Amino acid sequence: MASASSLRLVMGTLGALGLLAGCGRTVAVPVTLADLQNRTLQFTLTDVDSLERDAPSGSHRFTLVFSADATCARLAEGVTATLNGQPMKLEPGGVPDTGVGGRDVCVPPRATFDFDPTEWKNEPTEDLRVILQDDTRSVLLVLRAAKAKRRFFRNGGAPDSLRRGQTHPYVWLPETDTVEGSAEASLIPRNGGAAATLPVEQEGNTALVSVPTGTVEGRYILRLSGTAVGQVLTCEGVAGCQGGLFHSEDVEVSVNP
Repeated sequence: MASASSLRLVMGTLGALGLLAGCGRTVAVPVTLADLQNRTLQFTLTDVDSLERDAPSGSHRFTLVFSADATCARLAEGVTATLNGQPMKLEPGGVPDTGVGGRDVCVPPRATFDFDPTEWKNEPTEDLRVILQDDTRSVLLVLRAAKAKRRFFRNGGAPDSLRRGQTHPYVWLPETDTVEGSAEASLIPRNGGAAATLPVEQEGNTALVSVPTGTVEGRYILRLSGTAVGQVLTCEGVAGCQGGLFHSEDVEVSVNP
């Protein structure tokens, strides 16, 4: 029979090996949609219109991400994702092989859809309907009137002219959205220079943008941005659904007395 001292030695060795294993690479566990039913589905609609010639990747994108958990999950094969009947790009998640050392980072499963802003502008506003499914479960997310092109509408006055010392109203469209918090506005000199943040008061979906009296006359880019609440009509197959609709746009303006 092994002595008490030898047992303590064996247990100590196993404990040390366990610690070493814990310091190794993170392992992603293959999961089905049924395994993710207790997670939250987080969504973001990004709608960014800049005056740059080439819009950066992701400027007009809808993204779904499963919330993080203690277990690093990687979607098993066989999962599909669609947005209003069109296929989404599915990223199974897990631990990406970066080829470099350092701490492993677990990436949660996600799905993305890059939309054409011109098409969404010309098409009727619709509910946004996302379906994920495999052999084990279906996940359904429906957002009220979310398939629409966002924009800020100048209510009164010349759209390309701002007057110093005055307040200029910009209305978030579509009206079916509900703006969360306050919009933000800044002026960027057209010929280069630091951006100046403008005071904004929010009244419902209308941003009241004020131009200080000390603003230098000239040509600028007015950058407006804000977030609307994503109104969830249906959330099935997961613990919950939450997210927002972000929009930003640039407008060429002149500041006048």
